[in-house]
Formats: sequence, C-alpha cells, structure tokens
Amino acid sequence: MDDERATVLVIEDDAAERTFLADNLTADGYDLLVADCARDGLGLLERKFPDVAVVDLGLPDGDGLDLLGRVRAADGVGTRLNPDTPLLVLSGRAGELDRLRGFERGADDYLCKPYSYSELRARIAALLARVERRRRLGRLRVGELQIDPPSREVRLRERRVELSQKEFSLLRALAADPTRVFTKEELLRTVWGFRAMGSTRTLDSHACRLRQKLGRDGDRFVVNVWGV
Repeated sequence: MDDERATVLVIEDDAAERTFLADNLTADGYDLLVADCARDGLGLLERKFPDVAVVDLGLPDGDGLDLLGRVRAADGVGTRLNPDTPLLVLSGRAGELDRLRGFERGADDYLCKPYSYSELRARIAALLARVERRRRLGRLRVGELQIDPPSREVRLRERRVELSQKEFSLLRALAADPTRVFTKEELLRTVWGFRAMGSTRTLDSHACRLRQKLGRDGDRFVVNVWGV
C-alpha cells in the first residue's frame, strides 16, 4: 500500500496460532494487531481501522460468522466499523457449505486449516493489492449509468440505485470493462476473491438482484452469455 506498512488484525483464540501468525506477518513487514475473541476484535476494528483482518470462526464469545455480518452491516450510524474492511477467514471448518456461508456473510477470502503460511501471505497480499486498485479507480460511466467508487453511489438517469456491498462490487467490476465477457470464475475471483467451488449460485443470485434493482435496464447492463 504505497510506502506505508499495512496493518493486519488477527482474531484467533488459540494462543500458539496467534503467536505464529504475529511473528511471521511481522517478519514480512506488516504491523500487527491481535485479539483472542470477537468482542476485542470488533473493538480493534472500530478503533484501529486495520487494512485487512484474518478471522477464525470458532471464537470463545461467538461465531466468527456473526462478526463478519456485523462488519458488513455497518452503516456508519452508532458504529465506527468500516464495512469495506477486507476479511479473510482462517478456519478449520473446511466443508463446502461452511465456506459458502463464510462468503455469504461477507468474507473476501477463505482459507482452511491446516494451511500453508506462504499461501496465507499471498492471499493477504492479493487482498491488499485489490483494495489499492479499487482506491485508484475513478468514477465509472456506462451510458446513463454512473458509478462512484469512493462514495459507493450508483445513479441511473440521475435516480439513485441502492445496492448491497457485493451487488455494488459486481456492478463496478462489470462497468470497469463494459465490452468484456467475463466468465463466472473471473467474477467470483474479482468480487468475492475466491475460485469457483462447483457452485455459482452466489454469483447468480447477486446478478439477479442487481438486474432487478436496475429496473427495465437491468438486462442491458448485466447480460448472461451462455456457454461462457
């Protein structure tokens, strides 16, 4: 992130795991924040604004999924949580349904334990690089559709369109290269930060809601190309 050291928050109840992550991430040049429970993790998210958070799901005072939901639902009223904080789940829950639930609750990436530290480091770097690219994006315009990434505002014929975080990210990804035909796997990587796992229902449902919110123009801006 330019010349500044990025800050990583690790929310993990296992002391040995926390120490391992803190030592290695610090050696790799990151500033570290650590928490052993959801309450302390949320407190650090509100006060310290880390650049990325690594979240275990099995926390002693609650499910990490609830923490993800709290962050993504933040609206700036009564909380200082940043809903756009990159969240990487690091969990022993390795089933497909567990991973899908993680992404549906707002995870940007999901890595199962046991894991390779080199892979974790690469995924954190990829999340930070994605954030930096997004920061550099200016206002996008496709016909009468206007997208302002910094304010997350979308207008169609000057009518404001209210979108969820992932709906906005999906629309922005499509609008950034409007003549390109994306595969579902590419959109899953770009918007959700993960590879397709045999099911694209999450993407399909978000695309459907996005079309609905764009009204009669939805099928013009979000087009399915069969066979891709």
